[in-house]
Amino acid sequence: YNLDAIISVGYRINSLRGTQFRIWATQHLKEYMIKGFTMDDERLESGQVPKPYFQELEERIRKIRTSEANFYQKVRDVFATSADYNPKLGYAKSFFSTVQNKFHYAITGLTAAEIVNSRIDSAKENLGLTNWKGEIITRDQAEVAKNYLQELELKRLNLLVEQFLSFAELQSVEQRVMYMRDWLVKLDDFLILNDKEILNDAGGVSHKEMEQKVREELMKYNQKMLEK
Repeated sequence: YNLDAIISVGYRINSLRGTQFRIWATQHLKEYMIKGFTMDDERLESGQVPKPYFQELEERIRKIRTSEANFYQKVRDVFATSADYNPKLGYAKSFFSTVQNKFHYAITGLTAAEIVNSRIDSAKENLGLTNWKGEIITRDQAEVAKNYLQELELKRLNLLVEQFLSFAELQSVEQRVMYMRDWLVKLDDFLILNDKEILNDAGGVSHKEMEQKVREELMKYNQKMLEK
């Protein structure tokens, strides 16, 4: 039978089977609404899921895990375990952007600001962005370097970030004493192990210069859209 038909009938019939189906479906729907996901752990662990579906699941989890918000939170949590961590220090505040730039540079040879500055273009389709949330490109979206990466660049970045997060979690589980400077040294060592180039400066484009370029290009792009 067609799966849509089975689901439709399952919610209508009053038999024991129908009741069991509704209980099962409601449990999964409730889990989805509360947690944002639902999984068949037993099926996944036993290898019964077709390979393409399992690969899709891995890719989606990786994308969520390495998203801008989740990555920032994870890096902040890891960094906060440093023996000399002080959130009021300027060094602590700039740590995330330093780590982020090192990852972007390892994949593209450019810092986050350089990626945005070089790829945003009001003459290009969608301002040069390759992915963003919503229908309209906002200034916040246009200032995110990750939104300009090509599919292969994005996949490489996500894999690299995921590997480092797993490494960082292991240091925490092992309860190894780490200082703030140690994390950057470990990150460089990690990137070298993956045959990646190391960023040793702040790059050639400042954050303010990038923001100015975004404002200018976004204004021209929006004007062009209004004239269509």
